[in-house]
Amino acid sequence: MNEREEPRLSAREMLERLEPSLGAGRRVRAVTALVAGLAGAVFVAALWWGEPGPLPGRTQAAFALFTVICLAWAGYGGWLVRRRVPLFATDRVIAAWMGLAASVATTALAGVAAVQRGAAVPWPVLAAGGLFVAAALVLVVRAHARRAALLRRLRELGGTRER
Repeated sequence: MNEREEPRLSAREMLERLEPSLGAGRRVRAVTALVAGLAGAVFVAALWWGEPGPLPGRTQAAFALFTVICLAWAGYGGWLVRRRVPLFATDRVIAAWMGLAASVATTALAGVAAVQRGAAVPWPVLAAGGLFVAAALVLVVRAHARRAALLRRLRELGGTRER
């Protein structure tokens, strides 16, 4: 190899340069998800356990749902911080699906609570929840498209990953 030739990179090395496993911005987001998830779970659990007397069933369900959502985000943040390999946007796909699941569950729970409180059709709750669900769906589609583009690029460069 003379001075003018650049060293040849493998497909995996090239993709790692294009999409680092966890750059500074992603690491901050991962740690934020971890810390916010844990803090949210502790806060919701403290509110739940601190309530005097027995709570109604839908209130118990709401506290349980919010605790599970917070713990899921904490788990996601912890998983992402521990990763040392290129993720090929898998992290974005997982986060988008978690956001969609949380949006749907929260909208459904709020709608049920509104109906039980006397609203025939809780239009404001459904409208607000619908906006969150629609935004989450857009993020799911975008995350899958980004992942597909990265995997297509990997195949073009001679990588081995098929999914």
